[in-house]
Amino acid sequence: MKCLKINKKFIIILLIVVASGFLFWNTINKILTKNPKLAKPEEIILQTIDDLLEKAKENISAPPPLKSEEDSAQSILIKSEVIRWTNAQRQNNGLTPLIENQKLDLSADHKVRDMFVNQYFEHQSPVGIGAGDLIKQVDYEYLIAGENLAMGNFENSEKLVAAWMESPGHRENILNSKYHEIGVAVSQGIYEGRKVWMAVQHFALPSSYCLKPDQDLKTEIDTDEQLINQIKNSLDLLRTELEAQKPKTQEEVKIYNQKVDEYNVNLDRYNLFIEQVKILINNYNVQVEVFNNCLNKIKD
Repeated sequence: MKCLKINKKFIIILLIVVASGFLFWNTINKILTKNPKLAKPEEIILQTIDDLLEKAKENISAPPPLKSEEDSAQSILIKSEVIRWTNAQRQNNGLTPLIENQKLDLSADHKVRDMFVNQYFEHQSPVGIGAGDLIKQVDYEYLIAGENLAMGNFENSEKLVAAWMESPGHRENILNSKYHEIGVAVSQGIYEGRKVWMAVQHFALPSSYCLKPDQDLKTEIDTDEQLINQIKNSLDLLRTELEAQKPKTQEEVKIYNQKVDEYNVNLDRYNLFIEQVKILINNYNVQVEVFNNCLNKIKD
């Protein structure tokens, strides 16, 4: 029986080919497993105070307007006297006096003038403008506010305030311990053919009472979020490109491997940036929470 001679050179070449193939696919496998999916950041929740402030601005105390039949021949009302007698009532009830605010004086003046011009005596104008709108128009930011209206030829400012004090809703506004500032307007004019006085009180607690979140911090977060989106888009494009490639040659594998390394480095930077921004967001949300708690105390 003849023995089959094996060409040693052939065997060596065959072993080299098998080994090369094994190494090639092993390299490809390592590369593929080295390429994780793009990690999605945790949902970033950035609270805002806009809605909180809008809800606060709905807190307008406006009792039904007081219309008096008093008709004193010597009737005269003076703004400073109305404020003085209002604060006297507060001090008599153990409350701190209200501080006159020029912006609230202006909003009250707009109200009294509008009522005479458009011949109405209500908290809402014929076109739906209320106390909150008027106060906002004079650039006064508030957390809570109130409006007292009165019409009649009261003998003096003391009698006007006394009449308000006899009305539960108006009295509640005057003695509300949460108000810090006041604006007043009084004017005499013609209403429904009769010469009469109208008086307006605007009470408010300024928004500065509750510490607002740092708006510079909010701006920084907004800028960072835009950058995060840009980086994510770039990573998504690179990942799509990698997933579409099927490297075959050693050169293609080398290029593919470089792109995978680039992707992973940028992914690590991206995730690190996300963590840094989340710290800023958490700090801002804590500030919002403090502001919200302050608002809730005011409402209680």
